[in-house]
Amino acid sequence: MNTGPVGVAVVGAGVISAEYLRTLGTFPDIRLVAVADIAPERAAAAARTHGIPLAGDLPTVLDEPDVELIVNLTVPAAHAQVAAAALRAGKHVYGEKPLTTAPADAEKLLAEASERGLLLGGAPDTFLGAGLQSALRAVRAGHIGAPVAATTAVQSLGPEAWHPDPAFFYQPGAGPLFDLGPYYLTALVALFGAVERVAATAARAKARRTVGSGPMAGQSFPVDVPTHVCALLDFASGASANSTFSFDSAHPRIRFEITGTEGTLAVPDPNTFRGPLRVRANGADEWRDLPVRGRTDGRGLGVLDMARAIRAHDGPRDGGAPGAHRASGALALHVLQTMTAITRSADRGEFTRLPAQVVPPTPLPDGWDPTAATLGAA
Repeated sequence: MNTGPVGVAVVGAGVISAEYLRTLGTFPDIRLVAVADIAPERAAAAARTHGIPLAGDLPTVLDEPDVELIVNLTVPAAHAQVAAAALRAGKHVYGEKPLTTAPADAEKLLAEASERGLLLGGAPDTFLGAGLQSALRAVRAGHIGAPVAATTAVQSLGPEAWHPDPAFFYQPGAGPLFDLGPYYLTALVALFGAVERVAATAARAKARRTVGSGPMAGQSFPVDVPTHVCALLDFASGASANSTFSFDSAHPRIRFEITGTEGTLAVPDPNTFRGPLRVRANGADEWRDLPVRGRTDGRGLGVLDMARAIRAHDGPRDGGAPGAHRASGALALHVLQTMTAITRSADRGEFTRLPAQVVPPTPLPDGWDPTAATLGAA
């Protein structure tokens, strides 16, 4: 039985990998072993920057016995293939969102992980940050009474102004719903529980877009997904939410508010790990700040929580049970099913029910510390 820090390899050395590698390198319960990418020079550069001993392609990393957990940061279209290869190689897998582009593929991965006694998890893990954990505590403490509804919105003109290669944001498995929706929907599920049914509309403002920065600036690319989505969500708990996801808005906006029987909670941006957190009681004229407690280390908290679960793991247990990792494959699948149901509802013009429910993740315990070594010596 392995002890000590969990050996981790990052697969996919693109833009987001730098944030993962920087954060994961600060956790004593994780040992960064390898980086892989389809472009070997990109993997080698990332390994040099972060002092990681091994760089190469996916087969090279999967053959390394010190690698126990794969962090899959490839483009959405490759998520299922890379995760399946990692599971077959006996590695636990944590994937960037969405877990896969289709629920059927995610269900197969969950089944295979269970059969092999491996853990499967997925982003986002922002709900483990101080901001959303404090919001969850505020709701449970009754600061707004019984939760009734939520209103969320994330709107901008899209990532092509700043991302050097943004075409994948406009392919199946991305767009504003699949790219940004997981942050909002995961937070909603953590707060309200499972989604039961959805209704939605969707539109695409342009058939092509243009790269705005970097060496590809001025090149155009096709838009293959809706770029403005509005959704209504009913939760099994009886709460509801209305959500907008857009890459078509000249007015950038982020909004997340929960209405309860006794007031309204302004929740932090679910794409971050911090605050602020504010409450406005019924009849009050002003918002009041609530304390934001906990760690805000950045992307990789879910990987750390999973690594600690691996060491404590005595059989496959994926979901909200005490001791299980919180950014679980079951949670990621439920969010993926919700987004797929939103897309189907927009196509058909009718309410769409989700095929299954999920137990929301348990809150982090007080005093949970990413920087504390809990797994002993290697």
